[in-house]
Amino acid sequence: MHRLSAPEPGWFETTDVLVVGSGIAGLTAALHLREAGHHVTVVTKVNIDDGSTRWAQGGIAAVLHPLDTPEAHADDTHVAGVGLCDPVAVKVLTEEGPARIRELIRMGATFDRNPDGSLMLTREGGHHADRIVHAGGDATGAEVQRALHAAVRRDPWIRLVEHALVLDLLKDRTGRAAGITLHVLGEGTEDGVGAILARAVVLATGGLGQIFSVTTNPEVSTGDGVAVALRAGAVVTDLEFVQFHPTSLYLPGTRAQQPLVSEALRGEGAHLKDSQGNRFMLGRHELAELAPRDIVAKNITRVMHEEGTEHVWLDATHVPDVTNRFPTITAYCHAAGIDPTADLIPVAPAAHYASGGVRTDLHGRTSIPGLYACGEVACTGVHGANRLASNSLLEGLVFSRRIAEDIARELPSQADPVFGGAEQKVVDEAIRPKLQRAMSRHAGVLRSESSLDAASATLTELGGHQGRPRNVSWEATNLLTVANGLLRAAAYRKETRGCHWREDFPEAQEAFRGHVLLGLDTMTWEDM
Repeated sequence: MHRLSAPEPGWFETTDVLVVGSGIAGLTAALHLREAGHHVTVVTKVNIDDGSTRWAQGGIAAVLHPLDTPEAHADDTHVAGVGLCDPVAVKVLTEEGPARIRELIRMGATFDRNPDGSLMLTREGGHHADRIVHAGGDATGAEVQRALHAAVRRDPWIRLVEHALVLDLLKDRTGRAAGITLHVLGEGTEDGVGAILARAVVLATGGLGQIFSVTTNPEVSTGDGVAVALRAGAVVTDLEFVQFHPTSLYLPGTRAQQPLVSEALRGEGAHLKDSQGNRFMLGRHELAELAPRDIVAKNITRVMHEEGTEHVWLDATHVPDVTNRFPTITAYCHAAGIDPTADLIPVAPAAHYASGGVRTDLHGRTSIPGLYACGEVACTGVHGANRLASNSLLEGLVFSRRIAEDIARELPSQADPVFGGAEQKVVDEAIRPKLQRAMSRHAGVLRSESSLDAASATLTELGGHQGRPRNVSWEATNLLTVANGLLRAAAYRKETRGCHWREDFPEAQEAFRGHVLLGLDTMTWEDM
């Protein structure tokens, strides 16, 4: 068994069900598991509110209008997924979604409403109906996180372990999940490497955007759950499908997430320019800067490659009253020392959402008995090759409930874990920026056989830089593990489909309407 190079656990705890992650998927799973009468421990990497959920802006998609239907929502989901969505999983998502939204409201979430008290619904890209519930306009994630956090804090039988990095999955002699090892930055008996034993383990660790140098994901999104699953022998799928937002504020030399610079600014007349000051979108699409997101992202990336730069420029100096009309973007710029009324804004495509992850069935079960996954770390089959807007939070709600129901039906007794096995050496944390730059340049928005080979060569070289066991090195090792998996899948998929763009294979191919299934040292193909 592969595992990270780490000391043997210095302390042990036991719980019924262990949830790793404190976003919408993890906290909802914990609350539903408590309803079933189980003792639950939630392990979170920084603190309960520092995950990706609170950064979600748009809202949650669900059929809540009387003229809308689950079938219509499913149709939009399938179109976005470009032939790779699991029809049964999509049916589950769209049919069970409305009830999960109502449950979330009963848990305390407050959504924007019309004067008559009905939920205010809006529409986003790819949807043919108004079905997006939202809170505080564009602060949906923060409200959802607040409500779930409060609900968890009210329950004394949900134990919360913060500032804890999951290291590896523990299994018993039959191969069933039996807990995790983790490193806690705390005081007293919990400090250092320990183990939490559990009768079932739920991974809800979020995304992997930090494998790229520019991402909207928070710093904690280092693909830990996917890496843990791979080392434990679980099947991972569709890692090649990562959405990119075309314009984020480029902040060099930082691990922090990059703020989005909304296309609304381009809608008001801001222009994209190359290093020579030329508007490069003119003549490339009839809508120029307002072309679809994937078109804009591709052309920005092409210009960056041609010029050997890390970003292009957004010129909003001529946009009337930009400071008052776009206060959030202006504040981000000012914090970076940029005056949008006088300066050009550096922007670059940013990794936004991973549609692939740890493969699960309709009940969140992975290929390892007793190990479940939900949220962005999981691949349930609902997103296919490209996630439909605002389906991500809904997926966390729907499948976390299904996981709790499955665990409630049968939860075996605690088994003794098996320690030991083959170690995986950790890499030096200094490789992180080099890895991120290589992935953004060679395996980001635009990919080809030669670029993927270049990225693989860089990662092979970086893998030889051994580090010492500590959190930043374990994170770097997780990034390297997940990035290598993505490169293998992207190299195998010789087509362009959804958010996977191969310059050398610009069209979708029916022969590739299927899934790349990854293990730590294996790769297989599965037709639809």
